[in-house]
Amino acid sequence: MPCCFDGISAKLIQQCGYSLTFMSGFAVSAARLGLPDTGLISYAEMLDQGRNICSAVDIPVIGDGDTGYGNTVNVKRTVHGYIQAGFAGIMIEDQLSPKRCGHTIGKEVVGREEALLRLRAVIEARDEARDRGEDIVIVARTDARDTHGLSEAIERAKLFVEMGADIIFIESPVSEQEMHRICSEVGGCQMANILEYGKTPVLPPELLKEIGYKIAAYPLTLLSSAVYAMRAALHCIREGKTPERILDFTELQDVVGFPEYDKTLRRLQGEK
Repeated sequence: MPCCFDGISAKLIQQCGYSLTFMSGFAVSAARLGLPDTGLISYAEMLDQGRNICSAVDIPVIGDGDTGYGNTVNVKRTVHGYIQAGFAGIMIEDQLSPKRCGHTIGKEVVGREEALLRLRAVIEARDEARDRGEDIVIVARTDARDTHGLSEAIERAKLFVEMGADIIFIESPVSEQEMHRICSEVGGCQMANILEYGKTPVLPPELLKEIGYKIAAYPLTLLSSAVYAMRAALHCIREGKTPERILDFTELQDVVGFPEYDKTLRRLQGEK
């Protein structure tokens, strides 16, 4: 599951044949604000970015809901807002606000009881949505591995499963052995977070499946690739060269949807 951060990255994921994507909070904060993932981006900004992403593609999009942007009442509002924006799922974590990227230093988590209260608010919002004929998938995340140890993270994850979370995400296991332990002890649908040069081993999909993971998210692969390519192009321009590794203009028009737009326009105008 490659992660997106705007309409064009989501479109590329769909066009390359993926059936699901995830709106990364780190990537949105970087792309929209040019700022780090340290709780600086707001609920309204994430919601607005999510609307653009969800309207750009036909595949399901899971949205990063961070800590829910406030107390348990705020958490419920966040879930309902994400549903209205078009998200198929939402991830809520147990970090203390303001949160940080899970692979950076300095993060803290709330106590176990508060983490469960937060998730209970998410589940209540989902149940209310179901009563209205709507639905949303819940991804329950814990960052307790780094702050309290793997055993505490596993205990929290077990409780998340019991409470009814659809997908479980224990952030930043540091070895393949820890990943095996997570999948064997927790149960439920486990999601791996594959961050290149992060804390967790970067394992191939076949091995992740063998370990027991059902989903693998690649949160920063597209953003990192884009930044790398843009830097290279900028250096070429500064040196008076034409960047070589870029799309030709016709292909770029295809990616953003000019052919579909023109076809629709001709049809509406009665042209063949």
